[in-house]
Amino acid sequence: MKSNLYTRTGDSGTTSLVGGQRVRKDSLRLEAYGTLDEFSAFLGVVLSSKDCPDAEKSQLLNIQNRLFDLGGYLATLPPPDNRPLLPGMDSAISEVETWIDSLDETTPKARAFVLPGGTEISAHAHVARTVCRRAERAILRLAAEEWVDPRIIQYVNRLSDYLFILARYLNFRAGIEEIKWKPNKL
Repeated sequence: MKSNLYTRTGDSGTTSLVGGQRVRKDSLRLEAYGTLDEFSAFLGVVLSSKDCPDAEKSQLLNIQNRLFDLGGYLATLPPPDNRPLLPGMDSAISEVETWIDSLDETTPKARAFVLPGGTEISAHAHVARTVCRRAERAILRLAAEEWVDPRIIQYVNRLSDYLFILARYLNFRAGIEEIKWKPNKL
């Protein structure tokens, strides 16, 4: 009996979208929601750390759930002449902005560019931030070709800001000084 984990339908380099349409696995749409999936996996690394505070765990789980919503939206071709919006995006953006403001109030202001590192969890948050930025670029490429709710781009942009201040906050909370960029004097 064949496993339900593989279907063999993607062996030719195509996959099904929500609705059954087949597309190439290297399409802009697949790149966009596939990179969101990768981003969520990196958030899982941050979440799995014993040093992840409970409040931030709750926030990161919230984000992972929202990323699944975004992935489902992006995995669905919009009907012709229709510009579907993803419900709840305005409140999701506001929520992330509230988290950013709270972390920013708690964390000392940066007086220099900060390099990724410090604690292991902070370094993981920086990696998640860079994958988030890559997801944002993939979504922008898709949005240049096809309709994408512009609030999705805003939300993903806010998430990279959130992860930057989260990484800084995690170092501060651990009493670890951030690594400041020292430009090369030529």
